[in-house]
Amino acid sequence: MGKGLIAIGIGLAMFGGVGVGLGQGLAAGRAAEAVGRNPEAAGKIRTMMLVGQAVSESAAIYSLVVSILLMFAFY
Repeated sequence: MGKGLIAIGIGLAMFGGVGVGLGQGLAAGRAAEAVGRNPEAAGKIRTMMLVGQAVSESAAIYSLVVSILLMFAFY
């Protein structure tokens, strides 16, 4: 039963990636809408979007690291 609970914990730790994926998809969609409204600002919008996605991606990386640590340390 202990290994099963650890496996559930690993799966729950990876749910951090779900939120990040949804957030990045919304950001990319809003950036595409903004470029459609103002094509001259495409470079600035793209840069802001990529910086924001890079910052939010750190949460997904942390959840991946936690799940890998759980898997190799306790499983």
